[in-house]
Amino acid sequence: MKVLVTGAAGFIGSQITRLLLEAGHEVLALDALLPAVHADRAAAVARAGRDVRLIEADVRDADAVTGALRGVDVVCHQAAMVGLGVDLDDAPMYAGCNDLGTAVLLAAMARAGVGRLVLASSMVVYGEGRYECPEHGAVAPGPRREADLAAGRFEPGCPDCGTPLTPGFVDESAPFDPRNVYAATKAAQEYLASAWARASGGRVAALRYHNVYGPGMPRDTPYAGVAAIFRSALAAGSAPRVTEDGRQRRDFVHVRDVAAANLAALDWTGRAETAEGSMRAFNVGSGTPRTVGDLATGLSAALDGPPPVITGAYRLGDVRHVTASNRRLRAELGWQPAVDFADGLRDFAANR
Repeated sequence: MKVLVTGAAGFIGSQITRLLLEAGHEVLALDALLPAVHADRAAAVARAGRDVRLIEADVRDADAVTGALRGVDVVCHQAAMVGLGVDLDDAPMYAGCNDLGTAVLLAAMARAGVGRLVLASSMVVYGEGRYECPEHGAVAPGPRREADLAAGRFEPGCPDCGTPLTPGFVDESAPFDPRNVYAATKAAQEYLASAWARASGGRVAALRYHNVYGPGMPRDTPYAGVAAIFRSALAAGSAPRVTEDGRQRRDFVHVRDVAAANLAALDWTGRAETAEGSMRAFNVGSGTPRTVGDLATGLSAALDGPPPVITGAYRLGDVRHVTASNRRLRAELGWQPAVDFADGLRDFAANR
């Protein structure tokens, strides 16, 4: 099978490319090699794969994308701006890279007759995760209030009675509730892909990544993930600084497990039409909740560094808890997470 991987020189895209090659597929790589993400261009080219043809182009370049799609069977779309961003001045960049880029790709796929897509989505489309109130059952907490956060009241209460809530596992049936610009663009990508699938007869597997970590994470930029931020602080001899009280629940999933989920999803896009329809979302997470404090403590121990500092600081666009139910991915695609959290942290600590 010939696979076009967009964002192939990136953190996740390069791991997917490696697995595809190991599985015997032909891979064509497309990446803009933006300096903000790939300061070391030679290293980025190497990550994309020495045995892979690399097209250096932006996914918004319709001519380049059209040329790249010739002879392609399936597209694995990883190219995107990631992270919460700095402020609303980043909104045009996020919308341009993520949504316009996806629209250009989908239009080109329709023209080329390429009908299979694996889309890198994100758990951020959910906003807050799943919560239970002892009196009102499953509830959706409202937007976090700055006054509460400033006072150190980080846990959301029931919107009906104010009772503290119990966080649980969010599944793919949860409604979208994007709470920052990046989240809004990821939701829009899914809507665009769904519209494309209906109009073209294509099939889309939308993989909602939870907190991906591992070697090769972008670092030392405002858009780096929390694991990379902690890792950089420890490399500089500083303690990782943890926001809020460190008890925010997340699902940290190793990049190798995410790459394996992409390969499994490629197979799903080649199946005959089923009752599931032309688009199917899958949570990609370990299934085991961890706190942000757990991550910081584990990395500090792995690097023999200073213990984390709990700052009480907050960002209004963050959510409190979101952890994955990966039951659908396991049951329908036969995927299993293979990297233990402690082993994954040691791997990440030893290999930047």
